[in-house]
Amino acid sequence: MKKIAVMFSGNGTDFQALIDGEAEGAFDGKIVVAVSSNEKAHGIERAKKAGIDCYVCRKADYASCVERDEAVKEIFDRYGVELIVLAGYLGILTSPLIDGYSRKIINIHPALLPKFGGKGMYGLHVHEAVIAAGEKKSGATVHYTDGGTDTGEIIMQRALDVLPSDTPESLQRRILNEIEHPLLVEAVAMLCGK
Repeated sequence: MKKIAVMFSGNGTDFQALIDGEAEGAFDGKIVVAVSSNEKAHGIERAKKAGIDCYVCRKADYASCVERDEAVKEIFDRYGVELIVLAGYLGILTSPLIDGYSRKIINIHPALLPKFGGKGMYGLHVHEAVIAAGEKKSGATVHYTDGGTDTGEIIMQRALDVLPSDTPESLQRRILNEIEHPLLVEAVAMLCGK
């Protein structure tokens, strides 16, 4: 059974999908620790409710991103983490985590990478860009994290049709519920060997 860490910055719906997936036996792993970059993130409440140890590591509390990632790596090492899932984590990881957990860190992105990835492409911004570009399809991508912004090797993707009636909000909601949450659980299951 793989020991899993989850990193998030906001509401934590992807985190909740993983908590539910674990409870349902969808993957052969256990979420042993979580880290939030934001002390006001609702994901912290989700962790408490699920009995998962959760740490807040804000960028502002460290001299650099490297220092923060060193602190996060120490936490993960202490818990024996074998897989790190970025579930709505708004931060670019640096060498302590990237090198220390090479090919053991995955991210979920709400678009069909390599399109609509990179700097500034998160949350509603992604769906606004998809609609503005007149895309007929969108979806979500699970990929390895390599230190770039949404540049790592793609593990799996799933798509749906962008409807003529879609707004950025409705597209975001459909992708989250129909694709992103189940896809992330499926990717974790694959990487846990189940």
